[in-house]
Order: sequence, then C-alpha cells, then structure tokens
Amino acid sequence: MGCCGWGRVRLRWRWCRRAALLTGRVDVAVHCLKDVPGDVPRPDGLVFAAYVQRDDTSDVMLFPMASKVQCLADLPPGARVGTSAVRRRAQLGQIRPDLRVEYLRGNVNSRLGRLDSGEEFDAIALARASLVRLGIDRVGEALDIIPAVGAGVLAVDCRRADPDIVELVRLLDDGDTRRCVRAERTMLHGLQGHCNSPIAGHARLERDGQLTLRGMVFTRDGSTFVHSHEWSAPDKGEHLGAYVAGDLLRKGARDLIGGIAH
Repeated sequence: MGCCGWGRVRLRWRWCRRAALLTGRVDVAVHCLKDVPGDVPRPDGLVFAAYVQRDDTSDVMLFPMASKVQCLADLPPGARVGTSAVRRRAQLGQIRPDLRVEYLRGNVNSRLGRLDSGEEFDAIALARASLVRLGIDRVGEALDIIPAVGAGVLAVDCRRADPDIVELVRLLDDGDTRRCVRAERTMLHGLQGHCNSPIAGHARLERDGQLTLRGMVFTRDGSTFVHSHEWSAPDKGEHLGAYVAGDLLRKGARDLIGGIAH
C-alpha cells in the first residue's frame, strides 16, 4: 500500500472505523488485516477478537479479456503491468525486470475496467481473495511470490470493555489462522516497516504440525533483498516472528527499509 492516493483513502477508512468503535457508534469493525499497518500502535481499548479462517493468499496476474496473452512469461518486454502494492512491484521486478510496473489504484471493478479497455495496461496484479469475495469469476495466473503479512485474513475488531461482544465474536475465530497471524504480525512489528516498505511475510502450518514463516524485505525494484525462512512449534508464533524479524535485520533489512521514503 502506498501512502498517497488510494493508500490515503484506505487509511482514512480504517481510522473512521476505529473512531466509530472508540466512540461507541459501532460495536464491531471488520478489517482486511493486510491493510493494518505494523508501525502504528493500536489503541489499548481495542482487541482483534477474531481472525476469520484465512482465504486464498495468492496474488494473480490478470490480462485484458480481448488479449491472447494469458501468462506472465508471454508478456513482451516493456509491457505495462498495474498494481497498487510495492511488495508486488518489488517481486515482479525480480521475475521480469524488463516490464513497466506502474501504480494502479481504485476498487477492483475500476481496475478491471481500466485493464479491459486495453489502453493503459497489458496486465494487472491483484489478490485472488478480493476477486473471490466480490464473486468475480475471472481466469488469472497465480504468481509465485510471497504474499503480504495478513493476506487473506479478515480481522474483527471490538472494544475490550464489552466482554459479551468480544466473547460472541470469538466464535468466529479460527485457531490456525490466529497462530499464523501471530507469527506474521510479530515479524512485521519487529521490522517496523512503514506503508511504503516492500515487506512480504507468510506463515503456514505444515502437515507435520510445524509452523513455518517466510519473510522478505526488498528495495522498491526488487534488485536487492533479504530473506529468512524458519520453523517452530505451532504455539510459538510470537517467538518465530521475532526470530525471523531479527534474522532479517541482521541481514540488512533496516538499511533497505530506511532507504525508502515514508
């Protein structure tokens, strides 16, 4: 997410929801967790009472309806790709540095409209979960990139002072999702990345019961990056997130984050 344009609009929406909770105008607020920043302290009076079972975390590349191109590899050099996420821009820069990755803002339908006009973009990258939640059945190519911290997770926010509501909302909580989120968000807090920082992080529970976390920090064009991949017991998510953040910092993540304007 950028700190200008659409990014500012989304920040205002979050602040409005938070203010409505704190002032009692609403009792529950729902956030896309990947849009909740890691460098802004949350009010002590609020609690994420539930993390709904995680949706698909993948990013997908979409192409104009009239285009014969249907995969990233077939895009010609210099093709224009639109995305709003600096994380996607950095990882696309690693895969295809010959592409022109340009900032694309707006809601999903407006982005698809600009793509299908064929006048601005040869492809765009979106979160698959956003398409599924809107009921949009559109063929796309899943990208082999690490998702955003909190990707695919809806977080339900409540006031701590309302225990009855908190307990009711906890019925929506998914334990496995919470374990993964705890690791990812601890890593994000440890890195203290701002909203222009290309940070990726994804935790998952493996078949053997281990919790694994991959984290990456990039320069904006993806030409320089640091990577960490570690495992822990499933109930040690905070320890895992802290360890991965420390490993990334030891490898130079602070210089990469500091080199990008807030």
